[in-house]
Amino acid sequence: MKMESNMAGENDRNISFLVGKTLSNVEQVDTCQGSGNDGIKFTLEDGREYFLTHYQDCCENVSVEDIAGDLKDLIGTPITKAEESIKDDETVSEYGMWTYYLLATVRGYVNIRFYGSSNGYYAVGVSFIKSGRGKYDD
Repeated sequence: MKMESNMAGENDRNISFLVGKTLSNVEQVDTCQGSGNDGIKFTLEDGREYFLTHYQDCCENVSVEDIAGDLKDLIGTPITKAEESIKDDETVSEYGMWTYYLLATVRGYVNIRFYGSSNGYYAVGVSFIKSGRGKYDD
């Protein structure tokens, strides 16, 4: 699924927005660069869609490195925890950063790990954005 780039801005949200919401679907998707694993799509029960993604630019790469846990555990019951944490990769010569998302329901925990690298000039952060599709605005 291709996303239209809005860059950072009006559709950006904090991942904690999901706490108390119930998902009808969550899946790993291709949001920008054709790699097949650069984003996560969350669909709420009311049809609203949100993405964890990064808009790729020159001289950088950001993608989902690992998903620990079963994404299906996040479907059909309210999200009880949604947190982001960031850690710089000090082992690379230019710039690298891990972004972790910890999500939980009564069924279990899921930890989604993104890794981004660049020449140091370009940002490698991950955004949680609203797609603009769905029945309601928030």
